[in-house]
Amino acid sequence: MNVIKTPIEGVLIIEPRVFEDARGYFFESFSQREFDEKVAPIIGHTIRFVQDNESKSSYGVMRGLHFQRPPFAQSKLVRCVKGAVLDVAVDIRKGSPTYGQHVAVELTENNHLQFFIPRGFAHGFAVLSEVAVFQYKCDEFYHPEADGGISILDSNLGINWHIPTNQVVMSDKDMKHVFFENFESPFDINVSLYPISGEK
Repeated sequence: MNVIKTPIEGVLIIEPRVFEDARGYFFESFSQREFDEKVAPIIGHTIRFVQDNESKSSYGVMRGLHFQRPPFAQSKLVRCVKGAVLDVAVDIRKGSPTYGQHVAVELTENNHLQFFIPRGFAHGFAVLSEVAVFQYKCDEFYHPEADGGISILDSNLGINWHIPTNQVVMSDKDMKHVFFENFESPFDINVSLYPISGEK
């Protein structure tokens, strides 16, 4: 796999090696060994994923911007296995030189790209195709009491979601998230979120 750095340190695009022939294609969607060899040296610690999730959404659906508060913060490795999404990570670590900035990448069933989002970032995506099936790995289990969010519609974040406003579909929960200017982050750039080699 090829690891591509982004303008925000620690946020990475993963490009798998795809083998194609007349029958179709094959690739390793995840290898712990290769992840340790190629990603851990960049981010400074190992990651152990403990939960896989999948969602199916129609065009215009926007989910996010989500995170879990410490001590249950999550790193995520996300991909789109059907259709296309615009996936976004927003730096919400107080004191970070890129605080409030974001990285956006289009993930599709054809490009097979994956997006690694460290702890201390809010995550969301918008569905650009008729239907999208979205999968992601987490390095911490889901804890509903630790749920947090920022409004995915906050124009001050400068994210172009490529979805007309009148076609956006969101949950009631996501529509209630605060705007970034009113957000008090539970993350601090000076406090490690990976206390013991990426594991609690």
